[in-house]
Amino acid sequence: MDKNKNLPAFAIHTLGCKVNTYESDAMAGALRRAGFREVAFSEPADVYIINTCTVTNIADKKSRQMLHRARKQNPEALVVAAGCYVDAALQNPQMQAVLRDSAIDLLVPNQDKGRIAELIAERLFGGGESREQNGQGQNGRDGLFVTELDGHTRAFVKVQDGCNQFCSYCIIPYVRGRILSRPVEDCVAEIRNLAQQGVREVVLTGIHLSSYGKDLLQHKTSGGTAGPEARKSDDIMNGGDAPLLQLIRAVQEIPELWRIRLGSLEPRLMSPEFVQALSAMEKVCPHFHLSLQSGCGETLRRMNRHYTPEEYRQSCETLRRYYDHPAITTDVIVGFPGETEAEFAESRRFAEEMGFYEMHVFKYSRRAGTRADRMEGQVPETVKEERSREMIRLSEEMSRSFRESFLGKEVEFLCEEEVEIGGETYGQGFTREYVRCLKKGRGFQKNELVRGAASEIFKEKAVYESLILR
Repeated sequence: MDKNKNLPAFAIHTLGCKVNTYESDAMAGALRRAGFREVAFSEPADVYIINTCTVTNIADKKSRQMLHRARKQNPEALVVAAGCYVDAALQNPQMQAVLRDSAIDLLVPNQDKGRIAELIAERLFGGGESREQNGQGQNGRDGLFVTELDGHTRAFVKVQDGCNQFCSYCIIPYVRGRILSRPVEDCVAEIRNLAQQGVREVVLTGIHLSSYGKDLLQHKTSGGTAGPEARKSDDIMNGGDAPLLQLIRAVQEIPELWRIRLGSLEPRLMSPEFVQALSAMEKVCPHFHLSLQSGCGETLRRMNRHYTPEEYRQSCETLRRYYDHPAITTDVIVGFPGETEAEFAESRRFAEEMGFYEMHVFKYSRRAGTRADRMEGQVPETVKEERSREMIRLSEEMSRSFRESFLGKEVEFLCEEEVEIGGETYGQGFTREYVRCLKKGRGFQKNELVRGAASEIFKEKAVYESLILR
């Protein structure tokens, strides 16, 4: 008999970014320590938590759908809406119907995620004392931290929250607040603990990772005067000896850790000094996500992005100068207000010239409260859809070309699991460039480094395109 089966069961469904993934891991750990047991979201549970996203209208819709699915799965369960969708509703009168949604029992904004176990216990047990024991961890404004990831090879670790960029299309600075960085020693302690438990790859992530440490530098100034540290913080995007490098160097020293990946970065961080310093650290993977959004200069200006296409090109060239064959991925928005056919063609042509490994293509989504929502020249949905399809086709072509560049070469991947596909067993994992690989056979172990010659591209339906190793 399972002695845990009578413990209250919870399930978490995560939408949105890697920061949300980290925060879901942290919330799940807090609930387990408080005496709850975790089950899959598809299973019966006493508590369903939807860690929401509000970056687009589609994200809002998915958040609502998952909240209502949870209510339908168990009408008696406690349904919790957590995260950015909640923050947006609390701030925006146009979204306050969310606060009256009958599918939701408990609203948890981002700053209260660290209290999730306490808040749920209060609702379930009428204010009874939670058994949460470990509340010492600090992670910025929310107090979240991850202490265990059972059986994981890779871990996302949030090192920074908030954003000061205020791109004209983006609601996130309003729901996440201003930048707030975790001290290096806090990040390293959390990562070291996870590495000692078997995590071999860490992804350093944040809402605006490139701003990591800017607030820490500003706090060193006396009385807010513009001393050398303050000037350095204002110039943080020029790379050099940026605080992010200092953090990466410290993480590099953790012996049990094998790989370091970086979340989304601003192209203007990719100075020769910054990239040269990265390339000297053998644990940093040659996989860089540089946000583009558009390859047209006029569109970038309306988006309030702080670089030109030529500056972006220079960033990619710098990466390719210091790395032999880096995987460069990006985000692209189509149908931004005022985007003409000529501007879209310019953006598409630029993306093709950059030769990305992958592009995440988004149709522009109006967000109440942003400057772009009030702009003239809103693009019809039919046009957005057509441009999206065209950009996705280009992305698929470039992705296939990047994978094919490995054919005939010796490849190494970090095994995450064994999988059954078409009646065959394969070890599955990713290269340092984040290319998915499969190698036929049995007995592969989690965290095993598997090598072989890449012989073909696996394209079976319902399976991501992968390199087959012999």
